[in-house]
Amino acid sequence: MKYSPFLFCSLAAVCFAGFFACPVRATTIIESWTINAAVPDNSSVGISDVRQFNANISEITEVTVTLNVTGGWGGDFFAYVVHNSGYSVLLNRIGRSSTDLLGNAASGLQLTFTDTALTDVHVAPKSANPLIGNFQPDGRTADPSVVLTTSPRTKMLSSFNGLAADGTWTLFVADVSPGDGGTVQSWGLKVTGVPEPATVALLGFTICLWNSRRQRRN
Repeated sequence: MKYSPFLFCSLAAVCFAGFFACPVRATTIIESWTINAAVPDNSSVGISDVRQFNANISEITEVTVTLNVTGGWGGDFFAYVVHNSGYSVLLNRIGRSSTDLLGNAASGLQLTFTDTALTDVHVAPKSANPLIGNFQPDGRTADPSVVLTTSPRTKMLSSFNGLAADGTWTLFVADVSPGDGGTVQSWGLKVTGVPEPATVALLGFTICLWNSRRQRRN
Protein backbone atom coordinates (compact mmCIF):
# COMPACT_ATOMS: atom_id res chain seq x y z
CA MET A 1 0.00 0.00 0.00
CA LYS A 2 1.34 3.42 -0.95
CA TYR A 3 0.86 6.17 1.59
CA SER A 4 0.42 9.75 0.54
CA PRO A 5 3.22 12.00 1.81
CA PHE A 6 0.58 14.60 2.57
CA LEU A 7 -1.21 12.15 4.87
CA PHE A 8 2.05 11.45 6.66
CA CYS A 9 2.69 15.19 6.84
CA SER A 10 -0.70 15.83 8.41
CA LEU A 11 -0.24 13.13 11.02
CA ALA A 12 3.25 14.31 11.88
CA ALA A 13 2.07 17.90 12.17
CA VAL A 14 -0.74 16.89 14.52
CA CYS A 15 1.70 14.90 16.64
CA PHE A 16 4.19 17.77 16.71
CA ALA A 17 1.55 20.36 17.59
CA GLY A 18 0.03 18.14 20.24
CA PHE A 19 3.37 17.67 21.93
CA PHE A 20 3.80 21.39 22.43
CA ALA A 21 0.14 22.06 23.20
CA CYS A 22 0.10 19.70 26.17
CA PRO A 23 1.58 20.86 29.48
CA VAL A 24 5.18 19.67 29.80
CA ARG A 25 5.96 18.03 33.10
CA ALA A 26 9.16 19.10 34.78
CA THR A 27 11.86 16.47 35.11
CA THR A 28 14.37 16.12 37.96
CA ILE A 29 17.83 14.57 37.83
CA ILE A 30 19.83 13.83 41.00
CA GLU A 31 23.55 13.07 41.16
CA SER A 32 26.05 12.86 44.04
CA TRP A 33 29.80 12.33 44.18
CA THR A 34 32.17 11.19 46.92
CA ILE A 35 35.54 12.95 46.61
CA ASN A 36 37.17 12.81 50.09
CA ALA A 37 39.42 15.80 49.28
CA ALA A 38 41.35 17.72 51.94
CA VAL A 39 41.04 21.50 51.60
CA PRO A 40 44.41 23.32 51.86
CA ASP A 41 44.43 25.39 55.05
CA ASN A 42 44.71 29.17 54.79
CA SER A 43 44.91 29.15 50.99
CA SER A 44 42.80 30.77 48.29
CA VAL A 45 43.87 28.00 45.88
CA GLY A 46 41.36 25.57 47.39
CA ILE A 47 40.09 22.48 45.57
CA SER A 48 37.97 22.10 42.45
CA ASP A 49 35.84 19.08 41.58
CA VAL A 50 34.57 19.01 38.00
CA ARG A 51 31.71 16.70 37.05
CA GLN A 52 29.95 15.93 33.80
CA PHE A 53 26.20 16.20 34.28
CA ASN A 54 24.01 14.51 31.68
CA ALA A 55 20.32 15.32 31.70
CA ASN A 56 17.62 15.91 29.09
CA ILE A 57 16.81 19.30 30.62
CA SER A 58 16.82 22.18 28.16
CA GLU A 59 15.82 24.88 30.66
CA ILE A 60 16.64 24.74 34.38
CA THR A 61 13.97 25.97 36.78
CA GLU A 62 15.51 24.97 40.12
CA VAL A 63 18.85 23.76 41.49
CA THR A 64 19.63 22.21 44.86
CA VAL A 65 23.21 21.54 46.02
CA THR A 66 24.35 19.29 48.85
CA LEU A 67 27.73 19.64 50.56
CA ASN A 68 29.31 17.43 53.21
CA VAL A 69 32.49 18.68 54.92
CA THR A 70 34.16 17.10 57.94
CA GLY A 71 36.34 19.08 60.33
CA GLY A 72 37.43 22.65 59.75
CA TRP A 73 35.99 25.92 61.03
CA GLY A 74 32.74 26.89 59.34
CA GLY A 75 33.66 30.56 59.13
CA ASP A 76 36.86 29.78 57.20
CA PHE A 77 35.23 28.32 54.08
CA PHE A 78 34.54 29.97 50.76
CA ALA A 79 32.66 27.76 48.26
CA TYR A 80 30.82 28.15 44.99
CA VAL A 81 29.30 26.16 42.12
CA VAL A 82 29.67 27.17 38.47
CA HIS A 83 28.06 25.83 35.28
CA ASN A 84 28.22 27.63 31.92
CA SER A 85 27.26 31.25 32.67
CA GLY A 86 25.70 30.33 36.02
CA TYR A 87 27.56 30.99 39.28
CA SER A 88 26.34 30.66 42.87
CA VAL A 89 28.22 31.32 46.11
CA LEU A 90 27.37 28.61 48.63
CA LEU A 91 29.60 29.70 51.50
CA ASN A 92 31.46 32.94 52.13
CA ARG A 93 32.87 32.76 55.64
CA ILE A 94 29.50 32.08 57.23
CA GLY A 95 28.78 33.92 60.46
CA ARG A 96 31.37 36.62 59.78
CA SER A 97 30.05 40.02 60.80
CA SER A 98 31.28 43.36 62.10
CA THR A 99 31.15 41.97 65.63
CA ASP A 100 32.50 38.47 64.84
CA LEU A 101 35.33 38.43 62.33
CA LEU A 102 36.03 34.70 62.84
CA GLY A 103 32.55 33.55 61.85
CA ASN A 104 30.73 30.30 62.56
CA ALA A 105 32.73 27.83 64.68
CA ALA A 106 31.02 24.67 63.39
CA SER A 107 33.37 21.74 62.86
CA GLY A 108 31.74 19.91 59.97
CA LEU A 109 29.02 20.93 57.53
CA GLN A 110 26.19 18.74 56.25
CA LEU A 111 24.22 21.21 54.19
CA THR A 112 21.53 21.32 51.53
CA PHE A 113 21.33 24.59 49.65
CA THR A 114 18.17 25.81 47.97
CA ASP A 115 16.90 29.32 47.28
CA THR A 116 13.53 28.42 48.83
CA ALA A 117 14.94 27.49 52.25
CA LEU A 118 13.89 29.68 55.17
CA THR A 119 17.33 30.69 56.49
CA ASP A 120 20.40 32.30 54.94
CA VAL A 121 23.35 30.01 55.74
CA HIS A 122 25.46 33.04 56.64
CA VAL A 123 23.32 33.56 59.76
CA ALA A 124 22.95 29.87 60.62
CA PRO A 125 23.07 28.93 64.34
CA LYS A 126 26.61 29.21 65.69
CA SER A 127 26.08 26.61 68.41
CA ALA A 128 25.55 23.71 65.96
CA ASN A 129 28.46 21.29 65.71
CA PRO A 130 28.40 20.03 63.01
CA LEU A 131 26.10 22.43 61.19
CA ILE A 132 23.30 20.40 59.58
CA GLY A 133 20.23 21.44 57.65
CA ASN A 134 18.60 23.15 54.68
CA PHE A 135 19.71 26.71 53.99
CA GLN A 136 19.71 29.41 51.33
CA PRO A 137 23.16 29.78 49.75
CA ASP A 138 25.31 32.62 51.06
CA GLY A 139 25.14 34.48 47.75
CA ARG A 140 27.68 37.12 48.86
CA THR A 141 30.39 37.87 46.29
CA ALA A 142 32.44 40.18 48.51
CA ASP A 143 36.10 39.32 49.04
CA PRO A 144 36.25 36.69 51.84
CA SER A 145 38.71 38.90 53.73
CA VAL A 146 36.10 41.64 54.14
CA VAL A 147 32.74 39.89 53.71
CA LEU A 148 30.11 40.62 56.35
CA THR A 149 26.50 39.68 57.04
CA THR A 150 25.49 43.00 55.48
CA SER A 151 27.30 42.33 52.17
CA PRO A 152 24.96 42.16 49.14
CA ARG A 153 23.64 38.76 48.10
CA THR A 154 23.67 38.62 44.30
CA LYS A 155 24.71 35.07 43.36
CA MET A 156 21.97 32.66 44.36
CA LEU A 157 21.16 29.30 42.77
CA SER A 158 18.61 31.04 40.56
CA SER A 159 21.57 32.16 38.43
CA PHE A 160 21.32 28.74 36.74
CA ASN A 161 17.66 29.18 35.78
CA GLY A 162 17.08 29.14 32.04
CA LEU A 163 20.30 27.29 31.23
CA ALA A 164 20.53 23.79 29.79
CA ALA A 165 21.64 21.29 32.43
CA ASP A 166 24.03 19.25 30.29
CA GLY A 167 27.74 19.89 30.60
CA THR A 168 30.31 20.40 33.33
CA TRP A 169 29.47 21.54 36.84
CA THR A 170 32.31 22.59 39.12
CA LEU A 171 32.42 22.81 42.90
CA PHE A 172 35.16 25.01 44.38
CA VAL A 173 35.98 25.07 48.10
CA ALA A 174 38.74 27.05 49.84
CA ASP A 175 39.76 27.50 53.50
CA VAL A 176 40.89 31.12 53.62
CA SER A 177 41.86 31.44 57.29
CA PRO A 178 44.55 29.61 59.31
CA GLY A 179 43.87 26.64 61.60
CA ASP A 180 41.28 23.84 61.65
CA GLY A 181 41.63 22.26 58.21
CA GLY A 182 38.66 20.37 56.76
CA THR A 183 37.86 17.72 54.15
CA VAL A 184 35.13 17.76 51.52
CA GLN A 185 33.63 14.28 51.70
CA SER A 186 30.94 14.63 49.04
CA TRP A 187 28.64 16.94 47.16
CA GLY A 188 25.64 16.60 44.89
CA LEU A 189 23.17 18.22 42.53
CA LYS A 190 19.42 18.06 42.16
CA VAL A 191 18.38 19.80 38.94
CA THR A 192 14.77 20.37 37.90
CA GLY A 193 13.63 21.82 34.62
CA VAL A 194 11.89 21.57 31.28
CA PRO A 195 12.77 18.39 29.34
CA GLU A 196 14.14 18.61 25.83
CA PRO A 197 11.58 18.32 22.95
CA ALA A 198 10.70 14.80 21.91
CA THR A 199 13.18 13.63 19.30
CA VAL A 200 10.59 11.49 17.53
CA ALA A 201 8.19 14.37 17.04
CA LEU A 202 10.93 16.58 15.63
CA LEU A 203 12.14 13.84 13.31
CA GLY A 204 8.63 13.20 12.03
CA PHE A 205 8.09 16.86 11.32
CA THR A 206 11.40 17.07 9.42
CA ILE A 207 10.49 14.06 7.26
CA CYS A 208 7.11 15.62 6.64
CA LEU A 209 8.69 18.79 5.25
CA TRP A 210 11.11 16.78 3.11
CA ASN A 211 8.28 14.69 1.61
CA SER A 212 6.22 17.79 0.90
CA ARG A 213 9.06 19.42 -1.01
CA ARG A 214 9.74 16.23 -2.93
CA GLN A 215 6.07 15.96 -3.91
CA ARG A 216 6.03 19.51 -5.20
CA ARG A 217 9.11 18.85 -7.32
CA ASN A 218 7.44 15.80 -8.87
